[in-house]
Amino acid sequence: MMDQIKKSVFAAVGLAVMTVDKIEEAGKKIAADAQMSEKEGREFVDELKKKGEETKATIEKLVNEKLENALKALKIPGRSEVDKIESRLSVIEQKLSETDVK
Repeated sequence: MMDQIKKSVFAAVGLAVMTVDKIEEAGKKIAADAQMSEKEGREFVDELKKKGEETKATIEKLVNEKLENALKALKIPGRSEVDKIESRLSVIEQKLSETDVK
């Protein structure tokens, strides 16, 4: 029964977008509704927080990968590529200014 409740909560609550306070609040309410002991309730809330952080990290990684792939497909340079171009441009500008002085 406990596992079913946990699985339902993990799926339904959308942990990835909830703040820690909201996760804790929801977890405490569910624990009270399920008549869990104080220890079980605390463990449940801690597990919710942990799953929320794991889910958030997984989603962030997935979004970053998808964005990176989309940028590559559109041939839009990423931050590191722009930084390299800026560095090369600075070198060229420096050489040009040295040439103008001579």
